[in-house]
Parts: sequence; C-alpha cells; structure tokens
Amino acid sequence: MPTVIQEFDAVSIKNASVQFIDNGTQQPGTKFGCVGTIEGETEGIEIVKRCEGVEVKRKFKPNKMNLTVNAHIPVQVARDFFGLKTDGLKPGVWAYGELSQGKQFVLTADVIDEFEDVVKLIAFPNCSNNTGFKISIENGADEVAMLELQFTALKDSLGNLYYESFVDELEDPTVANQWHTQFTPELVKAVPTP
Repeated sequence: MPTVIQEFDAVSIKNASVQFIDNGTQQPGTKFGCVGTIEGETEGIEIVKRCEGVEVKRKFKPNKMNLTVNAHIPVQVARDFFGLKTDGLKPGVWAYGELSQGKQFVLTADVIDEFEDVVKLIAFPNCSNNTGFKISIENGADEVAMLELQFTALKDSLGNLYYESFVDELEDPTVANQWHTQFTPELVKAVPTP
C-alpha cells in the first residue's frame, strides 16, 4: 500500500538547486546556495459571473508566481542570474549593464519537516529574474547579509507554475534522483498505461 503523508510542518529549506537554460538547453543542476527564506505569491485573473447584477460565481486562474528568495549563493550563480558579462573586457573582469540579461532557470529545493523526518521536494520549472542587480555591503556587520533575489515563475509546457512531492510517496525513484539535477515536466508526467 502506498505511503500517504497526512501532516507536514515546514521547518527548513535545504539542497536548493538551480538548472540554468543556456542557449535553449537546460544545464545540469548545480548548488544554488544556502537559502534563508523563500516566499511566493500567485498572480492571476479572476473570472466573475453576475446574474441580475449579483455575483453568483467566481473563479481564479493562476498566471504566474512572484517569488523572493534570500540566500547566500555562489558567485557564478549570481552572475548567471543577473546576466553579468565578460564580453569585450580583460580576463577576470565582469560587468553589469544595459545588455545584461539573466538566464532562465529551474529552481528546486528540499523542504524538511524535522519533527516527522519527512522531505518534500519543490520545483519551480520556468523561472526568470524580474529585478535588477542589487548590492548591499555593511562595514562592521556581525552577520553576512543574504542576497535578495526576486524572480517570476511562469507556466511550463504542462501549464504548471509549481510542483511538489513527498519523497516517501514516490513510487518511481527516478523522480527523486533527478529532481535537483534534471527537473522537467516530462520527469513527473504520468506514463500512460497500455
């Protein structure tokens, strides 16, 4: 009988991975960094039906999710996220300017319930940066500030903005094994039975 998780308390976020899309090809997942917080809010359209001036039905259709992540991230992840370039510069020099374009990416992570020892895999399959490069440095700070990244999760080829799965509920081990390195809608799409 399959395992069904009934209760889940999100305590921590670990194993965040980013899979950048480079020239139309999804790159293997790499460590995103140490995530402090992740917050998201869905935007969409409301469809309302009125009968004789009175609202009788309402439906919400999601379009996208706006996400904010606070994290310590590797240098190359930040450069790819914001689109820093070396074009026309001496070796070792990177620049950010009007031609900078961040790469599209897939973001995945583990959300851990440390009370029940349960892991939930989460994925945002079609993301892009929606703000410019930010910098904040404080002399004498007793804690290193996290970088705040804002991005948008758009619909993927299946029309989804977000995926989640409890590892203990998975029947196909390939899903958990490839979640952080090669996440695609095809990885999680049901295979029709003949």
